[in-house]
Amino acid sequence: MVKEMRFESSNPFSLSSSFHKHNHVFVKFAVSLLLVGLAFRLLFSDSIRLISVVKPLPPPIETEETESPVSSFPVQTPSPPPLYSPANNTTQKPENVKCDIFTGEWVADPSGPRYTNETCHVIESHQNCMKNGRPDSAYFYWRWNPRDCDLPKFNAHRFLALMRNKSWAFIGDSISRNHVQSLLCSLSPVEQAVEVYHDKEYRSKRWHFPSHNFTLSVIWTPFLVKAAIFEDMNGVSTSEIQLDLDKLDKTWTDQYNSLDYVVISGGKWFLKTAIYHENNTVSGCHNCPGKILTELGFEHAYRSALRLVFSFIKGSDHKAFVFLRTTTPDHFENGEWFSGGYCNRTVPFKEGEVATNDVDTVMRNIELEEFGKASAKDAEEGVSLRLLDTTHLSLLRPDGHPGPYRQFQPFAKDQNAKVQNDCLHWCLPGPIDSWNDLVMELLINGENYQ
Repeated sequence: MVKEMRFESSNPFSLSSSFHKHNHVFVKFAVSLLLVGLAFRLLFSDSIRLISVVKPLPPPIETEETESPVSSFPVQTPSPPPLYSPANNTTQKPENVKCDIFTGEWVADPSGPRYTNETCHVIESHQNCMKNGRPDSAYFYWRWNPRDCDLPKFNAHRFLALMRNKSWAFIGDSISRNHVQSLLCSLSPVEQAVEVYHDKEYRSKRWHFPSHNFTLSVIWTPFLVKAAIFEDMNGVSTSEIQLDLDKLDKTWTDQYNSLDYVVISGGKWFLKTAIYHENNTVSGCHNCPGKILTELGFEHAYRSALRLVFSFIKGSDHKAFVFLRTTTPDHFENGEWFSGGYCNRTVPFKEGEVATNDVDTVMRNIELEEFGKASAKDAEEGVSLRLLDTTHLSLLRPDGHPGPYRQFQPFAKDQNAKVQNDCLHWCLPGPIDSWNDLVMELLINGENYQ
């Protein structure tokens, strides 16, 4: 077309006019195409946006929860992250779900102990399993995990802050002393306590934390009631124990008004042979063959002692925060402590592998019954009672006792030496440290466990 315009038309003006005429048509056509394309693009992009808005979200991906291994060591993988924030040490529990912190399982915890026998200086030689040469260490790497919620680890900073200008006492037998030493060791990374008192036999002691003006005591009174005991430090008796079941031991009652927090416990001592006194006369006995006395049994004595304890607490004008710790099971196998019994297990029991023995079941039932009666109206009476139910979770830890390592290097001279085993008290560090996690939880969220 251009070639035809160039050769057939000789008038330059005629060529220019033809060019402008055709150019005008071309421009109009191009503009029309541009507008149509723009409209189509806008329509298409709006459709894309509309589709993206109404397109449904994909369903959530379900993940399968896995538990930490509990049967083999060393642990190769860390435990799942906890449900609480270490910054504020609070538990994230579902609303309206009441957690039973005493029902659960022991799970692997690769973080290990919170202290050692080198960082804590109040461990008695009988519980210093590391120093005494216990060769295994797997018993360090477990923590108590309640079934329905997460239990934060003991927070020493927060505990001492709460205890500023306060006093606390553990009242009971040698297990109470074992527990108070665990607490002292758990607090030692923040502040070392100063021992300020001990009795003649070093059974009752008191410590002071100067920076917090906090006093922590253990008051040795294995029966809680008045008792005449004729037994040496090795458990050898020269006569029957005499118990006044209607009189409390003034060793602890005289100090009660100065205490803000109290952990009371009893148990194994009530199984010993004893003569019972009530109303200033002999009323019967336990395990006293050959004597013309009524066999009342340890159940009668233990129930009487607990009732008297709770009556005193509820009747006192001083309102302390009181815990009742339940009985502690032992793990002697193939004999008792005096007849060659031993405990050589190295891992916890799993649920269903062991049952509480008859004696411990009876004792714990008495504790639960008497605590239930005493705490029924504690809020109305201004009394704060909490149950520290450590029996079952402790039953699952046969690996946590000193065993033969209650003595220093018991097999150093003879690998086959016959030595007495301790399958009742706990190594430090050891499972008893988890009791402090429970105490802390009851202290912070106590209203959830009434």
